[in-house]
Amino acid sequence: MEANSCGGLAAETETEHCGLIVDVLMADLRVRVEESIFTVDRALLERCSEYFQALFRSGMRDCRREEIVLKGLHARGFAIALHVLADERPVLSDDEIVEAIECAAFLQVESLTKYLVKLLNSDNCLLMYHTAATFGLLELYHSTALFIRDMYRDLEEDLKHLPEELVEFVESLAPQTFVAVGTHSSCTTTELPHAATRTICYLDEDEKDWKILTDLPMEASTSMAGVTVLDNKLYVVGGVDGAHKQAVESCFCYDMASNTWSTLAGPQQLRYNFTLVGLEDRLYAIGGEYERKIMSSVETFHVSTGKWSFVSHLPRPAAGMACTKTMGRIFVCLWKPMETTDIYEYLPGRDQWVLVTTLIRHQSYGHCMVGHRDDLYVMRNGPSDDFLRCMMDCYNLTSGQWTALPGHYPNSKGALFTAAVRGDSVFTLNRTATLEYTIKDKKWKQKAQLEGFPRSGSMWTFFLRLPKLDKQLMQNSSFKRQF
Repeated sequence: MEANSCGGLAAETETEHCGLIVDVLMADLRVRVEESIFTVDRALLERCSEYFQALFRSGMRDCRREEIVLKGLHARGFAIALHVLADERPVLSDDEIVEAIECAAFLQVESLTKYLVKLLNSDNCLLMYHTAATFGLLELYHSTALFIRDMYRDLEEDLKHLPEELVEFVESLAPQTFVAVGTHSSCTTTELPHAATRTICYLDEDEKDWKILTDLPMEASTSMAGVTVLDNKLYVVGGVDGAHKQAVESCFCYDMASNTWSTLAGPQQLRYNFTLVGLEDRLYAIGGEYERKIMSSVETFHVSTGKWSFVSHLPRPAAGMACTKTMGRIFVCLWKPMETTDIYEYLPGRDQWVLVTTLIRHQSYGHCMVGHRDDLYVMRNGPSDDFLRCMMDCYNLTSGQWTALPGHYPNSKGALFTAAVRGDSVFTLNRTATLEYTIKDKKWKQKAQLEGFPRSGSMWTFFLRLPKLDKQLMQNSSFKRQF
């Protein structure tokens, strides 16, 4: 039985694996797994699999053969790996997840491991965690443990079925904490005593109270700035200062682990009222304004090198657009007359913006968007610019279908536009209340109400993982200030 990835040159036959058709292409290497033979590109395997890289560079007789036999591996798992290497996004059943983890561990295919991390959800996380532990796939093991920690209260009963040492590891980790900062311009030394509210605060869910995490640097502005979290570090980029919207050049990074701020290079194009999003060691500064002109340019900051570079422009100029990240993918909402909201996805590997779908609603545009699993939730104003009672639509990336959520959602003081997702929960915030919603069956149901964040103006919300020791230190006298 012949099967293949997309790594060769000409089709011969095709075999169905995991519900997908795998094209059989004429390439330079045959790999036999169980009863299946895959004709693949040797260079692709050497580039993407540490197992094959070591084999081909070993000088052993096997490395020069036209056919290699892999034992102790399932053919379906190998087929899934080839699909992922071909930039496809296979939907996996539980059995396929197990075989994919086995393949990722056996052949050391990093891109397959990263893909599995992107598939994490509350339905499969315990299976992934236990299987990753069994096969020693450490990156997936740690990622799933963190995910489970963030949903510990919801999964507590199911955790009892796991081995004790796996539960203990989850409990040793710190969960993500809801964090907020208000809108602040930069300030001088003389102004600092009057800027006591220039603080970043976190919500202590156990004590149901907000506490100070750190102070903003004097030069930092969160007014029309780009604010995002990447790898548990907070980035504040650009923004404006003063009534004349003077663009701020300074950019800052807060490292949660060391409780310190550092500066970083600013974008090549000064900008404000733009969207900042982080993904896989890169920040993306998308659109925005400069000198009151709306831009379509996009820049990326490579954290490892500390350098900015331009990437593909937006399809049209946009500022302050709705943006979200889900399953390791970036999506933005762009408007156009009349009453049209286009959702685009940025593909980093191709440096390309691709139209995903279009939403047309009477007198309404998408103002905020959050991703949960393979769903995009778009929050939009009600008729006649009604922003107090917003409506919501859900777009499923897998089925390509839109669903209108019933009823209205309260948006007092723009609370809905602060929405941030953790596990199966969405947190929203305003001055009077923090609301936690549970997402289930494409519905948002209020789960809890906690203290609001007593700040005026727009707010930035996000999640940071506060190490347990640091969280205890923050409650000592040096951090226990009135806020």
